[in-house]
Amino acid sequence: IYILVVTPEKIQEAKEVYREHFQDDVFNETGWTYILEKYNGHLPIEIKAVPEGSVIPRGNVLFTVESTDPECYWLTNWVETILVQTWYPVTVATNSREQKKILAKYLLETSGNLERLEYKLHDFGYRGVSSQETAGIGASAHLVNFKGTDTVAGIGVIKKYYGTKDPVPGFSVPAAEHSTITAWGKDHEKDAFEHIIKQFPNVPVSIVSDSYDIYNACEKIWGEDLRSLIESRSADAPLVVRPDSGNPLDTVLKVLEILGKKFIPKENSKGYKVLPPYIRVIQGDGVDINTLQEIVEGMKQHRWSIENIAFGSGGALLQKLTRDLLNCSFKCSYVVTNGLGVNVFKDPVADPNKRSKKGRLSLHRRQNGDYVTLEEGKGDLEEYGVDLLHTVFQNGKIVKTYTFDEVRDNAKLKESELEELH
Repeated sequence: IYILVVTPEKIQEAKEVYREHFQDDVFNETGWTYILEKYNGHLPIEIKAVPEGSVIPRGNVLFTVESTDPECYWLTNWVETILVQTWYPVTVATNSREQKKILAKYLLETSGNLERLEYKLHDFGYRGVSSQETAGIGASAHLVNFKGTDTVAGIGVIKKYYGTKDPVPGFSVPAAEHSTITAWGKDHEKDAFEHIIKQFPNVPVSIVSDSYDIYNACEKIWGEDLRSLIESRSADAPLVVRPDSGNPLDTVLKVLEILGKKFIPKENSKGYKVLPPYIRVIQGDGVDINTLQEIVEGMKQHRWSIENIAFGSGGALLQKLTRDLLNCSFKCSYVVTNGLGVNVFKDPVADPNKRSKKGRLSLHRRQNGDYVTLEEGKGDLEEYGVDLLHTVFQNGKIVKTYTFDEVRDNAKLKESELEELH
């Protein structure tokens, strides 16, 4: 998206800004003018990368950047800042996928199948991120693993830059939020609930139920006053009760307990309780990878199937992440000086973990399936098979793209992973 094309206007503007910023003429006007004149402003670099959606263990090379013109040796470092920002979608997608593994494990254990797994973690993060661009990129990364989202900016990004076989890559349902309940006044919470569920009789509808007293809402309003309305709904159009405050695990268990007394659950083939198909729960407050684990484990211990619940995650899914979480970095590893190739690396004495890889890098897969990054150009020997890094950008042109369906296919949970979870 952002690999720019140089223009005379951009060169002049940058020259002026740099002079003021550095109080000196440090701007490389000669270098940029060379790129403008020789390459019509396109950057003479080659980027190789793993196929998008690939699941690669930490510590391996994910992409490399090389200058294709010796005159532009300086260009690889210049693009570092903007390219290393790929840490963000990489981290969102990784965190999202790890939560998918947790949900898959407990769904299998408590139901025996993975039905609706891809709708179990819904993106609530739009308002919690730092920009519209962040919303689009982060939501796209989550949609690699799931199909539920309220961050519609991601749908636009995917349709524009990837494309899917489906009209849209993500879905949602009609849902109340607090003002659509509280605007009716405290004494009319039941009327608000009734109005909304009648408005949407044929699709799932999510109704936030903690504006005043979540437990009273579950026991009295849903469980008594509006019970017959709920019981008349179909499995394809359940009421989804949404608590939104309190300790997540305690609240979920208490809500399930109350609803289970009013809407009698059945026992599934695994011996876990399942509410009638016309009523479900979504926990969308305080959900991150740790609380998610706590909630599904608590439900399992209390013999509730994960079929009963979906989760929504906002800030923790799209914003409460940093580049340090997965230690993403971009380092110089190889230079050519006077025709001589030199392997470059750093190795800080105070932190061995910050030692960087040296030389030209390639990514390979051993016969046992493990990934290995070969350093110092040793991948040329091909004893480990072909390099898994493919050229995706060369001299201003994107030469390799992926559909979003291909990305999803690369990222799907493998049979071996499911066997380990089970």
